[in-house]
Amino acid sequence: MQPCISCLSIWRVKVEALQALYHAHQLDGPFSPDAASCGARALSALALRLISHVDGGALAAKQFARADTMTLQLPALGNLNRHGQGTEAVAQFYQQWRHERLVIDKWFSLQVTTCPANKAVAVARDLLKHPDFNLKNPNRFRALIGALAMTPAAFHQADGSAYNLVADQLIALDDINPQLCARMTTVFETWRRYDGARQALMRAALSRLAAKPNLSRDTKEMVTRLLDA
Repeated sequence: MQPCISCLSIWRVKVEALQALYHAHQLDGPFSPDAASCGARALSALALRLISHVDGGALAAKQFARADTMTLQLPALGNLNRHGQGTEAVAQFYQQWRHERLVIDKWFSLQVTTCPANKAVAVARDLLKHPDFNLKNPNRFRALIGALAMTPAAFHQADGSAYNLVADQLIALDDINPQLCARMTTVFETWRRYDGARQALMRAALSRLAAKPNLSRDTKEMVTRLLDA
């Protein structure tokens, strides 16, 4: 069934309004962290995200190409990745910022949080193999594994693959940084709020962590509390 002419007209007006909003809040001159500038960038980024659902990331590609600050690059990159157009931009961003640790933390997180939910585990697995990922780096661990766990549609995939991935990494982390491992187990703290199938999968992941030989005292305390909750 073809959409009616009036519906197309209404939708075109809405898109034009978003485009006008986007362009009205583009800032000239050097970067400024003041509240008004931050607000303009945030509103522009929101408009860009909505527009990207219509143009498939075309405007985002233009913004990424002309961006002269990371603040403008990141929302453009996120939208490109969200719409399957981010491969080249992701690589380019890494090459530009690879010596900035905190920026690369954002690079790890963004790839997991903006990809299709059913691909997030595969993306995370690939990033675990990246030379810049290191279990001994707490910020990098949170940037990747924390981002996966805090993206509900990705973390709660029905097959439990994200639960298993996170549990695997917590088991490995416990020997290196038991305090961080214990804190990160809280990503499972709401496991009883979900449907029976997901509850069983999360409980199994927690139980596997609890069964780790020589589990640290901190992690054991947290996991036991979660399982008994």
